[in-house]
Amino acid sequence: MIAPKIAAGFPRRIVCLTEETTETLYLLGEEARIAGISGFTTRPPQARRDKPKVSAFTSAKFDKILALHPDLVIGFSDLQSEIARELIHRGCNVIVFNQRSVEEILDTILTVARIVGAEARGLALVAGLRAGLDTIRAAAARFPRRPRVFFEEWHDPLISGIRWVDELLEIAGGQTLFPELRSCPDAKSRILDPRAVLERHPEVVIASWCGRKVNPETIRARAGWQNIRHVYEVKSTYILQPGPAALTDGVRQLHAILQTVVEQS
Repeated sequence: MIAPKIAAGFPRRIVCLTEETTETLYLLGEEARIAGISGFTTRPPQARRDKPKVSAFTSAKFDKILALHPDLVIGFSDLQSEIARELIHRGCNVIVFNQRSVEEILDTILTVARIVGAEARGLALVAGLRAGLDTIRAAAARFPRRPRVFFEEWHDPLISGIRWVDELLEIAGGQTLFPELRSCPDAKSRILDPRAVLERHPEVVIASWCGRKVNPETIRARAGWQNIRHVYEVKSTYILQPGPAALTDGVRQLHAILQTVVEQS
């Protein structure tokens, strides 16, 4: 795909503090605008190869960012508020999104497209993502039943999945165990006692521990969890980034897991 000419009047040097904004700009064909990225970026692979890495998730190399002369820095969530504050103090233009649901993710993708003057391509991208979700939803509707799923975002303390993950599990064909927690935006509000999970009789555990490989035997070693037959990992880059990855590869992996569970039951 040939990148479109960078139009005047829109940001030309963007620093992306999280992976999902980088992936969105690449999907829009606007990667030439990206001046720097998060060191945790893995999607798309060429971004990690081609773009300077200037931040982690809760820390940033401020002098390195300023040396890139960004005209816009884009971040995500209250966890990057201190980074945003410091960059604003140093004279940068900063936008921090706080998307938590599937609809908010789609809205954010479209907003990013508008920010760079690519609204038409943004609308097409969002339409394609919606169509993909509809395909998964239709396939899941053919399941003879919906397995009871616990998604764990972290293991110690035990934290249930954030809102978009819960929603994607339902689209993929699962029955989530703690729908009442999905509206809690911060992880501390989603901490659970492992006994509370068992009380809701999970059939499937899907884990995604950011920066750490999931060991199913560690999960089954919890008191009373040894009989949970279905324990799976979905890597965080596919499901814990509130952007295109979760709405494509992430939800497809969830659906494939649940389809396997249904077929084996």
